[in-house]
Amino acid sequence: MITAFNCRAMSIKENIRHYEEELSGTPCRLIAVSKTKPNELLQEAYDAGQRDFGENKVQELAAKAEVLPKDIKWHMVGHLQRNKVKYIAPFVHMIHSVDSLRLLLAIDKEARKNDRLVHVLLQIHIARESTKFGLNRDEAIELLASESFKQTTHVHIKGLMGMATNTPDQEIVASEFAGLHRLLRDLSAWNGPQVEMSELSMGMSSDYPIAVKNGATMIRIGTDIFGARQYPTGA
Repeated sequence: MITAFNCRAMSIKENIRHYEEELSGTPCRLIAVSKTKPNELLQEAYDAGQRDFGENKVQELAAKAEVLPKDIKWHMVGHLQRNKVKYIAPFVHMIHSVDSLRLLLAIDKEARKNDRLVHVLLQIHIARESTKFGLNRDEAIELLASESFKQTTHVHIKGLMGMATNTPDQEIVASEFAGLHRLLRDLSAWNGPQVEMSELSMGMSSDYPIAVKNGATMIRIGTDIFGARQYPTGA
């Protein structure tokens, strides 16, 4: 049975082992969200066997990829601007946060320049907060049906990503995750050479047990692996 987890008194290695045990026997894998964390802590997680790392900022992601082991699978999980795609297109493993056709076309353009096929997820807005990004159901369908998308050659849509409402009400969170899972199944009607609706990226430190129960194939965990976030000080 998967339960909420508190990492406060454990090492990074122990935290990763905990999640490996929690996810054993499920189709879900761990994305270690390492934003604001120094390279030494990422290396510690790598040495413990972790290979999938998530970052929110392009500049930080590119800098870490430059110096850390080359077999790391880097996941862009934060909001992505079109003019910054070129900095991660040469190496990024997956972009979770595609929230517009224009962004998808920019990724295809930069992936073509680098002779790569970039895997992406469509970010769906499932939360009650209007500040969170994402497509709604109709917009996702419109993107998949568009002639512009049909002309792409270097992006592959692998599934969906969503962020639930920040609330202690687990029924709300469960309803949002269940709805995202239903949408994944519905959009599988578009499966073909450019689309494979198989991945569902949802769940973070506070709500991942609900996400796994509702079909997540990737959970994005930061604080409960690395501890509280560290932000730069000063002006």
